[in-house]
Amino acid sequence: MKITFVLSTVGLAGGIRSTAVLAEHLKKRGHEVLAVYPARRQPTLKQQVRSLWQGKGLISRSKKGSSHFDDVDVDLRGIEHPAPITDADLPDADIVVATWWATAYWVDKLSESKGAKVYFIRHHEVFDYFTKENKDRAAATYSLPMHKVTISKWLIDIMRNEYNDSNVSLVPNSIDTNKYYAPPRGKQPSPTVGMVYSKADWKGCDISLKAFSLAAPNIPNLRLVAFGLSEPSPDLPLPPDTEYVRQPPQHTIKDFYAKCDAWLFGSRSEGFGRPILEAMACRTPVIGTPAGAAPELLSDGAGILVKPEDPENMARAIEQVCQLSEPEWQAMSDAAYAKASSYTWDDAAKLCEQAFYTAIERTKRGDFSNQVP
Repeated sequence: MKITFVLSTVGLAGGIRSTAVLAEHLKKRGHEVLAVYPARRQPTLKQQVRSLWQGKGLISRSKKGSSHFDDVDVDLRGIEHPAPITDADLPDADIVVATWWATAYWVDKLSESKGAKVYFIRHHEVFDYFTKENKDRAAATYSLPMHKVTISKWLIDIMRNEYNDSNVSLVPNSIDTNKYYAPPRGKQPSPTVGMVYSKADWKGCDISLKAFSLAAPNIPNLRLVAFGLSEPSPDLPLPPDTEYVRQPPQHTIKDFYAKCDAWLFGSRSEGFGRPILEAMACRTPVIGTPAGAAPELLSDGAGILVKPEDPENMARAIEQVCQLSEPEWQAMSDAAYAKASSYTWDDAAKLCEQAFYTAIERTKRGDFSNQVP
């Protein structure tokens, strides 16, 4: 198949990483894969002045920064103009894939020659921080006439229950165990938990931080390690003595996971929750809320599923893990590693390939020709 992934941008977001790795594995299966993205809109003089006034310096005018596509063998093409991407920007193909809600509108307007249309959904992107207009526009994309592919059973349920679409393909995220790994180990000399730091409310860092503060008085010398994309905010401060690194080199992230007795996942909403798999691949059990794929991933003793919006429950789970005996903790660590190892990108690529063939068949049958968004 000739497959085109339509991106809104390139960068270091988790969804871009998953798309890049999946695209590479599809190429390894013999498909011709291309990823395209539009040029960034250049900042206006007013925006530059505002950025300087706020002490943030000049906004970069670079067309492309670091990206997860830098690490994969996939043809990546930057379009010379800003969004949207149109027919003139793309080769004819068998499949064309929207990868974000805004790109779904671009793909919807493409001609049939650009391929059967697929909407790869990595989150239910109707966020509370959106304006009402953008919430409505994002929600409307889930009724566009194209085959949906998504990454968790939670998202499949949403597509069925909220958008009346029962024909959705499941392609779970996976893990590269050559990138995320750690040798078998025991508990840390000082009890240690970790988390990904984010100021986005739906990531639930406030839940994890509150749980840590509740557990700390009951666990002598409890440590917190974290990494994230931004500097910590005064509105969401990290505890004193937290080991924090902003934008660590990708090859070092496994070391953050591997130095922990447990990884905290406090998300309120999540399409999948890749840090769960990444931590477990590094033999670290996860304490997580039931967002995204957490209910499937934290089964079989690989971690502890806690109640949503309940830092007290998460704190008790932290205490439980830190108080495990060495053999008990190693058994949970082994279960976490076994669960993560059962998710492979080869399997994901096979499922994605099947989903794309389904999209082609449905398009030929005319399943979408009378569908009104």
